Amino acid sequence: MSNSNHPNLILIHRFFDAYANNNVAELSEVFHPDVKWHIPGAHPLSGTKVGVTGIVDYLAKLGKYNFQAEGIVMGVSEEHVIDCHRNWSNDEDGEGLNNMSCLLWKIEDNKIKEVFNFPQDQHVVDAYFNRKFKEQ
Repeated sequence: MSNSNHPNLILIHRFFDAYANNNVAELSEVFHPDVKWHIPGAHPLSGTKVGVTGIVDYLAKLGKYNFQAEGIVMGVSEEHVIDCHRNWSNDEDGEGLNNMSCLLWKIEDNKIKEVFNFPQDQHVVDAYFNRKFKEQ
């Protein structure tokens, strides 16, 4: 089996497709019922999101900022996927986010059980979201 056909990579691609299409039913299928997503930092979106509902709410808030991601590389093992990508936002004020990030996906029972986010520069991410929340 080649890496691109690995079931864990297929699962992560299913997540990205569901997220891109705002398909909550499909998100419910790819996430383990006890899923946790850890967002580091000191900003209003940071913290551990618990359950499908908590993660869908987080993703909806993230979507308000024209947040984009471009994949760089993925690696896979029997229990994990590592996904490194560039994040950016196209803000009207020209002060968007442009930062790399890696996500470590823990897979259990063919579902996404836990996600750990590792930004390139946490201070940049904190400053961006703190500024955005003050503007609301």
